[in-house]
Amino acid sequence: MITSLSIENFALIEKLSIDFSRGFSVITGETGAGKSILLGALDLVRGKRADLTSLKNKDEKCVIEAVFTIENYDLKSFFEENDLDYETETIIRREILPSGKTRAFINDSPVNLQQLQYLSDYLIDIHSQHQTLELSNQDFQITLLDSLAKNQNLVSQYKSELSLYKKIDNSLKELISNKNSLDKEQDYNTFLLEELLAADLKLGEQEILEGELEMLNNVELIKENIEKSIAISEEEQFGVIQNLKEIRISLQKISGLSLVYNQLFERVNSVVIELEDINQDLNSELEKLVFNPEKLELVNQKLQTIYLLQKKHQVETIDELIAIKNELDAKVFLSNDIENQIAAFQNQLQSKRDLLDEVSKNIHENRVGVVPNLTQRLSAILLQLGMSNAQFQFEINFGENFLSNGKDDVQLLFSANKGSNFGLLKKVASGGEMSRIMLAIKSVLAEETKLPTIIFDEIDTGISGEIANNMAEIMKKMSNQMQIFAITHLPQIASKGEVHYKVFKTTKENTTVSEIILLNENDRILEIAEMLSGKNPSESALTHAKTLLN
Repeated sequence: MITSLSIENFALIEKLSIDFSRGFSVITGETGAGKSILLGALDLVRGKRADLTSLKNKDEKCVIEAVFTIENYDLKSFFEENDLDYETETIIRREILPSGKTRAFINDSPVNLQQLQYLSDYLIDIHSQHQTLELSNQDFQITLLDSLAKNQNLVSQYKSELSLYKKIDNSLKELISNKNSLDKEQDYNTFLLEELLAADLKLGEQEILEGELEMLNNVELIKENIEKSIAISEEEQFGVIQNLKEIRISLQKISGLSLVYNQLFERVNSVVIELEDINQDLNSELEKLVFNPEKLELVNQKLQTIYLLQKKHQVETIDELIAIKNELDAKVFLSNDIENQIAAFQNQLQSKRDLLDEVSKNIHENRVGVVPNLTQRLSAILLQLGMSNAQFQFEINFGENFLSNGKDDVQLLFSANKGSNFGLLKKVASGGEMSRIMLAIKSVLAEETKLPTIIFDEIDTGISGEIANNMAEIMKKMSNQMQIFAITHLPQIASKGEVHYKVFKTTKENTTVSEIILLNENDRILEIAEMLSGKNPSESALTHAKTLLN
C-alpha cells in the first residue's frame, strides 16, 4: 500500500505532502481542481515518461516521492536481481531537472524506467474508464482465469519448460542447418583431409628435409672439402696435428718451471685432443657420404608435396598444414556424427513436447473448471450495479501451438440484455458497462489474490442513486483485502469512504495552485452536501449528507 506522497514543483502544485491509510479512501473536488495532476504525479512514480511542461517553475527541479509498504508482495527477488536494498518501507522517487533530464530512484539507488515500471505494477493500479480496454486483452482474461484456478505454479512450470523447449528447438534447427552446410562440403573436406593424411606431415619435418636436400645436392663438394680438411690435419710431417704435437712436447719440457708455461702446455694439449676428435668426426662423415639419387628423389618429392599443399592452403609452414588437417578432421567427424546429435535433440524435444502437452492440458482443465463459478460471481456483482441481465461466456479452445501461458485460445463473450446474442466483449459492451464489468472482475480478484493498491478514477461515470451506493459497497468490501482509492463526483460513493481527501485550487501571490487536504467530520458533511446541492448547501442537503455518513 502507499503510505505517503510528496510532490514539489509539479504542474499547479508548488509543494504538498500527504499521508494515506489502509482501507477505502475517497478523493473529491471540482472538475479541474487538480485530481488529474495527482494522478499524473503517480504516473511518474509508476515509470511513465515526463517532459518539461510538467514543471511549475521551469528553473527548479520537480521531485515526486512515494512511500510504499511492500512486505505482502513477495518482491525480495526483484530487489536481489536488480542489486537494490530491500526495505519493507520502500521509497520511489522521480526527479525532472530543468534541463529536461529525468532520474528515478528506488530506496535512493538509481534505476531505469523499465525497473520502475516492473516494480510499480505490483504496487499501484490506476484504473480509469479508458483502461477498461485491457478487458478485451486475451492475456488479461487468461490471468483472470488462472487467478481463480490457482494455476500460478502450473503456469510457472509451463513457462520454464517452454523456455527449455525453445532452446532445444533452436539448437536442433542450428544442427540441421549445420548439417546441410556440411553435407555440401563433405566430399571436398574428405578429399582435402585424405590428401593431408597421405602426406604424413610431421612437425619440424620441412626444415630437416630441406637440409637433407641441400646435402644430397652437394655430396661431391662436401666430400672434397672434408678430405682436404683431413689431409691438412693428418699430413705426416707438416700436418696441423703433427705440428701441434711438436709444440706440446716443447712446452711440456718447460711446464714445470712456471705456472704460466704449464697453463700454455695444458691449452695446447686441449687443442690437440679437440682437433683429433674433430678429425675422427670428419672421417666418420666422409664414410657416410655416398651419392644416393633414389633418396634425393624421395626427399625432393616430399618437399614438392609440402610446397604444393602450402600453396593450395595458402600457408607457409607444416604447423599450419597440420592445424588445417585437424580442423578438417573435426568437420568430417562432425558431419558423420551430426545425425546422432540430431536424433538426440529430436528425442529431447519430443520429451519436452509431451511434458508441455501434459502441463498445458492441466492448465486448460483448471481454467475450464472455474468458468461456471466466475461467470456466476460476475453476474451477481453486476446485478448490484444495475446490469441485471448481464451474462458471460468463456470460449476456451485447446489449440496445437505452445503459447506463452499454455495452449488455450480464450475469448470472453458478453450479453447485456435478455434475448441478445453473445458477442466479443469489446464489441458489444458500452464504456459504462465496461467500467462496471472491470469493477466486478477486480472485486472477484481481490478475494482470490493480492492485488496492488487500486485507484478508481471516476469509474462511477454515468451511474447514480442506488447503483452508485452498491458500487461504493463493492469497493468498500474490496478494501478489506487491499487499499482502495476512489476519485468520485458522487456523494453516495464519497460517503462510504473511511478517509476523505479533497483536492481544490487556491490563489497564492497571483498564482493558482492545487492542494489536497484530509477532511474532518464536519468538513466531510459540508463537502458531501455541496456535492448534493452545490455551493452554499441547504439545511436539507446538510441533513442528507449526515444521513449518508450515518
